[in-house]
Amino acid sequence: MSKNVFDGFAVTVFLDEDGDYLAHFVEMPNVSAFANTPEDALRELSVAWQGVKESYRKHHEPIPQAPPPKAVESSLNIPVDAQLYYALADEAAKAGVSLYALVTQKLAT
Repeated sequence: MSKNVFDGFAVTVFLDEDGDYLAHFVEMPNVSAFANTPEDALRELSVAWQGVKESYRKHHEPIPQAPPPKAVESSLNIPVDAQLYYALADEAAKAGVSLYALVTQKLAT
């Protein structure tokens, strides 16, 4: 299923108390659908969303727009063993880069 099927809205899928999977828009919980599997719930939500948009069009009302995405946190704090920390700090110093730059490089590869 394409990312744009839901026009940028965040979607949550969970198993309800009756054993059905419920999918809904986080920003508009009243736009929802349920099914026996998460995949089917998402397909049904897509159908429901198309119906909601058609209703807005029919009544000449503006279709709701998803809010802009939230900024992603750029820092990451991970507790590590002191021995590993000192080994990485030593490696960074020998390479002439910051510890942050070294760890970022290692995570990217």
